[in-house]
Amino acid sequence: MRLKEQAITSTEKQTPPKKPRPKAKKSLGQNFLADGRVVERIIRAAEITADDLVLEIGPGRGVLTRRLAERAGRVVAVELDDTLADSLMSEFEGSPNVSIVHADAREAAIDELVPADVPYKLVANLPYYAASPIIRRFLEADHKPKLMVVMVQREVAKSMCAEPGKMSILSVATQLYGSPRVVMSVPPRAFRPSPKVTSAVVRIDVYDSPCLDLDSEERFFDLVRAGFSAPRKQVHNCLQQGLDISREQAEALLEAARVDPRRRPQTLSLDEWGGLYGAYCLKYGHNERTEITDSEGIRQDKPHA
Repeated sequence: MRLKEQAITSTEKQTPPKKPRPKAKKSLGQNFLADGRVVERIIRAAEITADDLVLEIGPGRGVLTRRLAERAGRVVAVELDDTLADSLMSEFEGSPNVSIVHADAREAAIDELVPADVPYKLVANLPYYAASPIIRRFLEADHKPKLMVVMVQREVAKSMCAEPGKMSILSVATQLYGSPRVVMSVPPRAFRPSPKVTSAVVRIDVYDSPCLDLDSEERFFDLVRAGFSAPRKQVHNCLQQGLDISREQAEALLEAARVDPRRRPQTLSLDEWGGLYGAYCLKYGHNERTEITDSEGIRQDKPHA
């Protein structure tokens, strides 16, 4: 009996202690997904198969990465946090279909993450502060994902999927490039630590090209930013302010696009923004640009009127 106890004790001493899990950093807005049921819903929404290359943004502690590695042909996970990236590299060192990249997804060259001629899906549990820039960056990129499934703040998800009456710049920016839908709401208790707000999973079926025929996506968004420069005002006032034109000019522009100048910008559909852009280009040309101040006071280039 004593020998058996001694053998067990000897084995226990040889077992290496588990490494402590990296702690969440408030400075990076980290809330780690901890609910396996939510992970499964994300996997199903992304329709992951063995033929897929999946680009994961913000793998964190790897709870989603592990399931992706089991289902996808290849996973490229991009992590900004030094400690988390090192931990993930150690964990997946023996996984030939998983690559961990220590980089900022807002800046890393997309073609260095995924070869330019390879289709891919993007799956991400995004930090709230970086969600919109990352989503827009990949939607607007030349090498777009064919499908995106992202976790964002619920209010952001609603804005992405909004219909006319509740549209925003983010609504236009998302729906120009793809068809979004909310997959599920995710309560704070699904994360560690728990955030103060509810999250949501959004699936975006990305178009091969923008759904509007635009000569310049950049100039189109110049106009959209001008239109939302004062969202609570009527659209003619927004265009006056955003484009630095007279009331008469703004109303003539809206009349040409068959948009009532008394409407508010959030009521315009994507097609109406496209028509307004077409009328603007006919009126003011396609080349010159100056500055716009958007509703958050950020200076942006704009077409010169």
